[in-house]
Amino acid sequence: MTESNNHQYFLKGLLIVQTLGLIAYTIIAIENDGGNFLVRAQEFVLSMKWMGQFTLDFSCYLMLSALWIMWRNKFTTKSIAFALIAMILGIIVFAPYLLYLLTQENGNLKKVLVGNRE
Repeated sequence: MTESNNHQYFLKGLLIVQTLGLIAYTIIAIENDGGNFLVRAQEFVLSMKWMGQFTLDFSCYLMLSALWIMWRNKFTTKSIAFALIAMILGIIVFAPYLLYLLTQENGNLKKVLVGNRE
């Protein structure tokens, strides 16, 4: 097994663990705090405290990942809709999408990142 294959297996394993972990955590959070995340996130941001700073910073990462999804897929209507869903649900959608791309592109990270832009 080559070092490249080891890295690919590690990345795929990490993405699977992140997805399953976040799904479990999300279920528990909904049970404990309700499903209205956007109201809670807005409260954190408006508090001007560290939790608000983290929430705003993380929201910026989510927006960038959504922009990348749209760019990679040439801003099709489908990619815009998918990116908006990924921006809201985060790693629960983004990690499986990366797993899908890794499989489709046979582990070629350049193709995963840029798609058909050569």
